Amino acid sequence: MRKSVKESLSMEYSIDLYKRKPIFAFCKRLFDIFSSGLALILLSWLFLIIAIFIKCSSRGPVFYGHKRVGKNGKMFKVWKFRSMRNDPRPLEEILTPEQLEEYKRDFKITNDPRVTKIGKILRKTSLDELPQLWNIFIGQMSVVGWRPILQEELERYGDNKNLLLKVKPGLTGFWASHGRSDIPYDERIKMELYYPVKRGFWMDIRILFHTVIGVFRSKGAK
Repeated sequence: MRKSVKESLSMEYSIDLYKRKPIFAFCKRLFDIFSSGLALILLSWLFLIIAIFIKCSSRGPVFYGHKRVGKNGKMFKVWKFRSMRNDPRPLEEILTPEQLEEYKRDFKITNDPRVTKIGKILRKTSLDELPQLWNIFIGQMSVVGWRPILQEELERYGDNKNLLLKVKPGLTGFWASHGRSDIPYDERIKMELYYPVKRGFWMDIRILFHTVIGVFRSKGAK
């Protein structure tokens, strides 16, 4: 899939590249409902264990909902297991100038001081993302798509944001399965735009395969 990564970075994107794929969309939604519903049932014991560890490690709710941009620009709450301490202070008082600059540039922070000990484990193993199975089940997300972004991040996509918003965000995606935080944000944008253009059965299978490999290697997780 290295060739696909190079192609995604070299492509010129526009809304004209988007093509409707009704059969693929129908089958994809069936897969989303079945896989997320089954996973929620089979992993209920894991949800309970993680919830106990979170409650015992720090004060605050088990789940954390944050507003992100969805298909057609509709805002929704992405659910995660809480991995940070509840700290009401503004970021300027918590982060160093270097960390604040990194957050403004990449919307992520290496060694974020707000992350709890159990939160570091959850993020490293991507277990903090499991509650998004509910987002998938109710149709706000898909198993494969582009990773949900903040409203201010959407502006980074410029005129290409309309192409991105043609499909649902996903639990994993082309960028997420190929390095995640190890990839500069400008390159991430091009990789995320690649999915709405090239999406299909075979691409989803390859992304899921690379995601499983990446999770076991903890590649790019922060």
